[in-house]
Amino acid sequence: MKVLLRLFITGHTTSLEATLAKIRGVCEGELRLEYELEVVDLLENPGAAERHTITITPTLVRELPLPMSRITGDVSSHAQLHSLLGKT
Repeated sequence: MKVLLRLFITGHTTSLEATLAKIRGVCEGELRLEYELEVVDLLENPGAAERHTITITPTLVRELPLPMSRITGDVSSHAQLHSLLGKT
């Protein structure tokens, strides 16, 4: 089953690449998931925050499989990523 993830950010920060590498490492290397990761910059797409009820950035949302789940704040936390993705 494919996992659909959305990472909501506010601007491209210096830590963004490290965060993306961590997410990819857990998905590909450790859990060997088939996944799609979309990065949504709320500075470029401010309406997305309201549509997806995002109040804090960064926020990583697992849209599929259901039930939807999210991590807010430090989305590169190894334990939180496993918790979010291990439920798939």
